[in-house]
Amino acid sequence: MAELVLADAAERDDLGAFVARAVRLEASSVVRLRNRESADHPGGLLDAWVATPFDTLATRTVAGRVDPGDVTVAGNELLTGLAVMRGERIDPGAPKDLMWRSALPPLSGWLPVDRLPTSVVSQLADEGVAVARENQGPHGTPPASLLDQTVLTVSGSGLDVKVPLRCLFALSGMGFLGSAQDEEVRVTATDSWLRIDARFGAVVRRRHSMLPLLV
Repeated sequence: MAELVLADAAERDDLGAFVARAVRLEASSVVRLRNRESADHPGGLLDAWVATPFDTLATRTVAGRVDPGDVTVAGNELLTGLAVMRGERIDPGAPKDLMWRSALPPLSGWLPVDRLPTSVVSQLADEGVAVARENQGPHGTPPASLLDQTVLTVSGSGLDVKVPLRCLFALSGMGFLGSAQDEEVRVTATDSWLRIDARFGAVVRRRHSMLPLLV
């Protein structure tokens, strides 16, 4: 049985808001919880990950820990535990590790690429939503060809990084973009991964499609 420890009520609320947004986007969401050591946080940090419907990962980091140190649970069950159990020890639900099917990015090797005004990113996301509503596919979702369109190209640290519309959809859908005019989003990358950090969380996606294995 897994156990989640969150000593600070604010950290509990942050994690709860993250999980609630993930469940709102996809009711069957699962959340992967992983411990991470930090010199600045003696009690450790906890990374929460979800796979969004936009073929991107979304993540939020809070101060806390989970036992076992890497476990996947149902979003609905975790949300219930956070709402019902008001002590620092929380039952996040039964482990569902087999339901997690996405590779996670590396912890190190990230290079700074650019910083962008949140207002600009929000405007691009809103414009993308408007176009998507006019071009919905048979299942009521935007076609992949639209989501894969590059809306930004940023450069830094010797990298030229293309940002597809699906990343902005994920940022907006997860409620990560703040409303303050002076806020920025931070773009970092490795050779293989793109990460966009906003006020309330980050979106991560592979920069290149995985090649199929030929047998």
